[in-house]
Amino acid sequence: MADPALKAALAKKELILAPGIFDLISALIADRQDFKALYVTGYGTVASYLGLPDAGIATYRDMIERIAQMVKMTTKPVIADADTGYGGLLNVRHTIRGYEDAGVSAIQIEDQEFPKKCGHTPDRRVVPLEDMVRKIEVAVDSRRSDDFLIIARTDSRTSLGIDEAIRRGKAFAKAGADVVFVESPESQEEMLMIADQIDAPLFANMVNGGRTPMLPAARLQEMGYSIAIHPAIGFLSVGAALQKAYSDLARNGETSADIELYSFAEFNKLVGFEDVWAFEKKFAQV
Repeated sequence: MADPALKAALAKKELILAPGIFDLISALIADRQDFKALYVTGYGTVASYLGLPDAGIATYRDMIERIAQMVKMTTKPVIADADTGYGGLLNVRHTIRGYEDAGVSAIQIEDQEFPKKCGHTPDRRVVPLEDMVRKIEVAVDSRRSDDFLIIARTDSRTSLGIDEAIRRGKAFAKAGADVVFVESPESQEEMLMIADQIDAPLFANMVNGGRTPMLPAARLQEMGYSIAIHPAIGFLSVGAALQKAYSDLARNGETSADIELYSFAEFNKLVGFEDVWAFEKKFAQV
């Protein structure tokens, strides 16, 4: 079930800073750090699992199995991307119940048309406002615990403008969303407009190289935001590290001294080999 610590942090008006995780290695490493929550990025998870873009290709089943394992293997509350809810209203109900059963603490659903696209890429289109409001109502009605938070996202800023995005955000809050997420505002001024006009906990998406200005956590809290995710930091840093290490190996035939590697001994601890060794010591026949 959902971890009540996430809702409690929102109530205290603490800024919840959450790094993006996309596989079990990133989840285990992020879980060791001093974060209040972890964010399962759809972009990163789809890329890691399928090697494909976040363009509505991954299914509910693709995502729930990976998300459930990330929740199982970590200790922090998990916020998870659920795209459009994977279909119509019945699909939304099924998705809400599945994510809640998996132990997710907050689910993010958005108002894009299917197939959806990453929120910082072009040519995104949104469904009519009333269709998304109905999805939020279904989501709220379908959850079993109020500790399981509904994050409602609008992608309307890019195609319909900031005023329409704010109008939708207000409607999402009225429909019962616990947190409102206006995706890809393009300036600090727009972010302040969102915070000034939407009376609800707000969600900021800090994408390295994306449309929205990258701001420190203290500034986001000062502006009135409640949750700040950095979804791309994990897979972009891993991509850079792998590019450097593999290129070095191909060029030199060995690992050069200037390639920084995670300690093999520490990695054994990370993935739980110490428990395996203790078990074998206790039960394995000599």
